Amino acid sequence: MLDIAEELHRWTEEGRDYAVATVTAVGGSAPRGPGAALAVDRDGTVVGSVSGGCVEGAVYDLCVAALQDGRTVLERFGYSDADAFAVGLTCGGVIDVLVTPVGAQAPVRAVFRSALSAAVRGEPAAVARVVRGPAGLLGRTLLVRPDGSHDEAYEGGFGGPAELDRTAAAEARALLDTGRTGTVDLSEDGSHCPGGLTLLVESSVPAPRMIVFGAIDFAAALVRVGKFLGYHVTVCDARPVFATRARFPEADDIAVDWPHRYLRRTETDGRTVLCVLTHDAKFDVPLLTAALRMPVAFVGAMGSRRTHTDRERRLREAGLGARELARLRSPIGLDLGARTPEETALSIAAEIVAARRGGTGVPLTGSGTPIHRDGGERGAVAAA
Repeated sequence: MLDIAEELHRWTEEGRDYAVATVTAVGGSAPRGPGAALAVDRDGTVVGSVSGGCVEGAVYDLCVAALQDGRTVLERFGYSDADAFAVGLTCGGVIDVLVTPVGAQAPVRAVFRSALSAAVRGEPAAVARVVRGPAGLLGRTLLVRPDGSHDEAYEGGFGGPAELDRTAAAEARALLDTGRTGTVDLSEDGSHCPGGLTLLVESSVPAPRMIVFGAIDFAAALVRVGKFLGYHVTVCDARPVFATRARFPEADDIAVDWPHRYLRRTETDGRTVLCVLTHDAKFDVPLLTAALRMPVAFVGAMGSRRTHTDRERRLREAGLGARELARLRSPIGLDLGARTPEETALSIAAEIVAARRGGTGVPLTGSGTPIHRDGGERGAVAAA
């Protein structure tokens, strides 16, 4: 649901009634993962997607029906050998979809409003919803924030024992701390033993950072691709004549500073991507010496193979060991035969996505590798 937060927030503030369908579980090969959503308002306007097209028509009908009868339903869609062109996922996967009506008087309306508002403002929050359990609890929603304790930490509730809400809030905060979306199994009394309830927890966290060092033409193209991929993009260069808003109008931030000094004082985390495009030893060596010792997701550096060999030698002399040097992606990018800044930015972005999702970077044609991988994003060390 939070993947279409901006549209749903606008609908909510405009007073529209709508129904939202959310993928709660995926089996086999499926185009979209848990949390992917499609919504329909009373005028028939549609936003979002749950399957990339395979079952959208059927889900649309379920949303229309939910708006009419006010019922929350859970539906499973899968591939049918008997009729491959019937409603189902012809890619061979199975998805469970929860359809929730959000009318003006719906019990979840207030919680949805708060959750969507937090997501639009970029505030960390988690939405926990009952996606398997008694019909009376299906779709019940809890909004959990990272601050506060016990009752102060969440809004809404499941209508069961107070211990259930407290346990669900604790589980949701654990997922929120890592920025993950996933499911949690609980008993109806709130104990941690898997039992009669499954909760889908969607985490809303600020966009991950991409920091591009080196205000060159290739950086301008990478900024555009980084924004397209959903990163908060910063350009950093020590030369004020190059690091300007006029040259990088699409960047979120522009920092005029020595790269290593900026990196040490700015905020990073396990999702941060660092792209070093300066290929100048006086900038690269102190910057990479710091970067390769930080728990970020990706560190890549541009340059020829000769530049890379010289850079590695200098980094060893600066005290970096084999484990730290193994994290460096250099020369940065996948082998696409790229020439132009735009093609080079695409090759860099492709490597970042492959590292983030655990891809191999080889063509899917004839490879036999999975198209969709379970498990979401990889950890900082693995991804780097």
